[in-house]
Amino acid sequence: MAGWERKQTDVEKGIVIPDDWPGYPLDLFTFPEHYSEDLDCVYIPHGVIMDRIERLARNIMDDLGDHDIVVLCVLKGGYQFCADLVDCIKVLCCNSNKTLPMRVDFIRLKSYLNDQSTEDLHIEGAENLSALSGKNVLIVEAIVDTGKTMKALLDHVEAFKPKMIKVAGLLVKRVASKTGYLPDYVGFEISNRFVVGYALDYNEYFRDLNHICVISDSGKQKYKI
Repeated sequence: MAGWERKQTDVEKGIVIPDDWPGYPLDLFTFPEHYSEDLDCVYIPHGVIMDRIERLARNIMDDLGDHDIVVLCVLKGGYQFCADLVDCIKVLCCNSNKTLPMRVDFIRLKSYLNDQSTEDLHIEGAENLSALSGKNVLIVEAIVDTGKTMKALLDHVEAFKPKMIKVAGLLVKRVASKTGYLPDYVGFEISNRFVVGYALDYNEYFRDLNHICVISDSGKQKYKI
């Protein structure tokens, strides 16, 4: 796509979307009418998301094929990415000489208030992670910004002594306060803008958008708590 960069020498960053990327005008796409005044632009169209996820699935198959894995989906924002990633892996398993038996489990993290990440991290479902002991774990998260939340989750999961942990992140933000943490599989590296859609929310709204969009200031005020 015009204006986007795929760094062949630094592929772990995924597709790098520059800070000056304006996104696409809303009138080029379809989306729920009730959000017509609440969005600035379509940042990443749904079709591009799906193409990138297919590539991530191939990379995961290349690395982890013929191993049993537990896919740990981080809710709520990661449910759509996880479902589509698992579907892509299942298709590859049917058309490849490799196989990747998967179990899927879920954990919920909550650290945002409105559009700000807070230090108050809530982990729900943590009591069920004893089943990860000795297993190969693939954590699937929709977005990583500072990396603090993911590092806290990794510390928590490591306490259950899994055999291996890998992380797939659809979006990684470029933020000044970043810890330096980067997932093993990255879909897109994006600027520090608050994005919604594709199950990413703002106070539980916008999960029903297919595209990843930038929320407008009026949208933030409308759904602020």
